[in-house]
Amino acid sequence: MPIDQPVFLALGLGFVLGLKHAMDADHVVAVATIVSEQLSVFRAALVGLLWGVGHSASLLVAGILVIFLRMAIPEPIAAFLELAVALMIVFLGGRILYLLLRGRKEVHVHAHSHDGVTHSHLHFHGGQDAHQPTTSHIHDGARHGKSVGFRPLIVGMVHGLAGSAALTLLVLTEVLRGGSRMLGMGYLLVFAAGSIGGMLLMSVVLSLPFVLTSVRFERVNVPLRLFAGVGSVLFGMYYAWLNVAGA
Repeated sequence: MPIDQPVFLALGLGFVLGLKHAMDADHVVAVATIVSEQLSVFRAALVGLLWGVGHSASLLVAGILVIFLRMAIPEPIAAFLELAVALMIVFLGGRILYLLLRGRKEVHVHAHSHDGVTHSHLHFHGGQDAHQPTTSHIHDGARHGKSVGFRPLIVGMVHGLAGSAALTLLVLTEVLRGGSRMLGMGYLLVFAAGSIGGMLLMSVVLSLPFVLTSVRFERVNVPLRLFAGVGSVLFGMYYAWLNVAGA
């Protein structure tokens, strides 16, 4: 039986919105910190896939509660979940910084003076530097590249819970206006497929600078990962401030 055009348009819109939703700033920043640890594009794609699965699982559970039980997520809980996302982003960035900088003698604070004024900056050693690290051992703590683990799945689930309030409200007010539960579930499923596909592609794109510089260009790769960690912490703090200020 052919699908009615309004139904087809609603489902198509759900897929497009799922793709767009995966590229929200808080999603991209969180996943970027995880893919910065990966040594291959394949593992980075797996990160995006797991994030999408976790994100979609949370949305589907919340959506089922809305569609079949007509339960909406209370505003205080939605605000708390958004704040949890912000703190999680800060944690992910801080973790990268800790693992990247601990025990690394080739990354240190370098102090020097100009015209009697002393100032400091981060210094990254390379093989051609005039002064070398005190030890030749490099402990690359931020590269646990053997397995992806469940971290992206958990991060995706938290993001899904935080975003479920707005999405389920949309389902209640728009998709279910005609009283069709099947259409509501179909919308959620294609939205989930769009978000999984969008984050899988985004993870691959985000991983390219880290993967391409991980072998021969460590002097570029280390500051790049450091930038990802600092950016994640700063964005997470800003995102937390937005949620607290808007409360």
